[in-house]
Amino acid sequence: MKKIFNMSNPKVERVLADLKRLGYRLTRPRRSVLQVLMEADDCLRPEEIHVRARRYCPTLGLVTVYRTLSLLSGMDHVRRVHREDGCHGYARTELAHGHHLICRDCHQVIEFPGLDDLSLLIDPIERETGFLVEDHLLELLGLCPACQG
Repeated sequence: MKKIFNMSNPKVERVLADLKRLGYRLTRPRRSVLQVLMEADDCLRPEEIHVRARRYCPTLGLVTVYRTLSLLSGMDHVRRVHREDGCHGYARTELAHGHHLICRDCHQVIEFPGLDDLSLLIDPIERETGFLVEDHLLELLGLCPACQG
């Protein structure tokens, strides 16, 4: 069983501090899921996270993975990413308001800053449809430099 966490990672420290501040226990299963997410450069399906995280916590259950992802997603530490294969994965977030570039081949995920003012896009859509847009999600799909060759 591998040791969990390189505590010198500021992102890990911030997530753990947020969990603790909100009254959540810093359990080995939660830490193992977080560790896997911090190590990944791509979006991972919950099943993939489960397999990888069991290296740190062999008793980890898939339900705990889903609950931890829901918790971390609600805290904006991970974001759900829609994949072409119809499944969804999760990628860590670094930015308060960010979006993702996703490679179609290797599934690498790169976060980029989002714009706070999308009024040129949203205003006409609201007028035309009568909807009140409250939030948005932007994912750009393509090929990373390594997969273009």
